[in-house]
Amino acid sequence: MRQNKVMSKDKNLQQSNFIQSSSQAFRHSLSLFALAIKLNVYMSVMKLVQNTKLEAAMNSVNASFSQNISIVHPQYFFIIGLTGISYSTYYYIFLFITYFITVICNSIVLLIIALHRSLHSPKYFGVFNLALADIGETNALIPNMMKNFLFDSQYITFNACLANMFFVFFFSSLQSVTLVVLAYDRFIAICLPLRYHAIVNNTSMVLIFSAIWAFNSSVVVLMVASISRLSFCESNVIQSYFCDHGPMFRMACNDKSINNIMAFLISALYIVVPLIIIVLSYLGIFLALSKITTWQGRLKALKTCVSHLLLVGIYFLPICCSYIAALLVSLSPNARVISTSLAYAVPPMLNPIIYVLNTAEIKDIIRKVVKKRSAPIRENI
Repeated sequence: MRQNKVMSKDKNLQQSNFIQSSSQAFRHSLSLFALAIKLNVYMSVMKLVQNTKLEAAMNSVNASFSQNISIVHPQYFFIIGLTGISYSTYYYIFLFITYFITVICNSIVLLIIALHRSLHSPKYFGVFNLALADIGETNALIPNMMKNFLFDSQYITFNACLANMFFVFFFSSLQSVTLVVLAYDRFIAICLPLRYHAIVNNTSMVLIFSAIWAFNSSVVVLMVASISRLSFCESNVIQSYFCDHGPMFRMACNDKSINNIMAFLISALYIVVPLIIIVLSYLGIFLALSKITTWQGRLKALKTCVSHLLLVGIYFLPICCSYIAALLVSLSPNARVISTSLAYAVPPMLNPIIYVLNTAEIKDIIRKVVKKRSAPIRENI
């Protein structure tokens, strides 16, 4: 009996040990299974994050790629010019005559200033620069206009159009700023006559005009470069007589905010600011003239400013009138073409004539040259 009891106890002990070891193994397997589930979930989350990042990167690449391919540049632009006017050919002939007179008169002024050392002074350095700007703007504008409309060739390539825009705006801006420099010359000559030669000399003029050429070219290059980022997907017809900045960027079908800023900047830098500086300089000049006791002295000093005042009026009045008319009244394309073309073409023709008629030094040189040329003819007669 005792032996049977001992054997049953051993059996019970073995069964309990087996149950304990089984439960421990079951718990261990459960923990391993839970750990495997956690690892699987973690790997799934990591893959999801990586896929999300990759998808975002691909979306950004695709967006930039689609943005790049959305910029459409036409191979040619069509410059519309004057339309529906039966006698427009006569207007183009008038512009050609204007071009002919402008080139000849400004070339004469350039030769006279370059060849006569008596005119190598700061004032005539400014006049030389103005004549150079007049020739540059006229050559950039009128010959291309003649080619387009007299010979029915109104198409211009995209790159040629940008080059045309650069040269027209660059030389026009040069005219405006040169008038400011000439106003500065007159201001120092009348308000600070004793210090004139110390402040205004050939060296200072070279530095001033070098800085002006560099600054103007940089600003105009930025303006032209802003056109190249535009997409012309709707029209390639320019409502003007040259590759004008305003009519061109308004045709674009993507974001034009930068071009609006550049248009405002160009107008402010080369129309509003120069005009304000010139008006302020002449207020100072008139204040200085009021301190001169005799009327003869006042008139003598004022006479040196007459030529410059005429140039300022001839340049700024047509441009300001065109801008004001465009703001107040809805101008037709033909009216806009005529007004802006006259504002660009007529001042360069009149500038050298005004300086020849109102400058004693240039008139004396021309008289001497004419007398020398006519003397042998009179002897032969």
